Amino acid sequence: MTQRINYMQQSPEFVKKLMELSGAENDSAIEQSIRDLIHIRASQLNGCGFCLDMHMKEAKIHGERELRLYHLSIWRESSLFTPRERAALAWTEILTKLPEHGVPDDVYNRVREQLSEKELSDLTFSIMAINAWNRISIGFKSEPGSADAAFGLTKAGLS
Repeated sequence: MTQRINYMQQSPEFVKKLMELSGAENDSAIEQSIRDLIHIRASQLNGCGFCLDMHMKEAKIHGERELRLYHLSIWRESSLFTPRERAALAWTEILTKLPEHGVPDDVYNRVREQLSEKELSDLTFSIMAINAWNRISIGFKSEPGSADAAFGLTKAGLS
């Protein structure tokens, strides 16, 4: 696969702003382990190879267990995820694949049982950011693994 254009070079001001949004996640009310899971899950749903590759490596570097990563696409059937993680994954899926008539109240209410208003708001911005990155990477055919050295992902030990 050959990248179509270098969007970082063509639109540096927008990339900078999106990177600032992603960087703000570090001060989020949502813990890193959940952010890793939602980045991976949204990337799976969107079919973004570049982001899926990147976030699997990041999760591994952050200490995520491999079996949980393998189970992420079947999180509803897996016993490896906490109620809080399940809520975050449900919110990720509903916002990534928005239903025609919006988010049903029952989904929102189930998620709110696990997350405070602040946590849900922060989580929503994280989901927005990963979906934006997915769309850029898919649209311009970013090659999985091509930024490993730049992002320090080689230390994940995956290749």
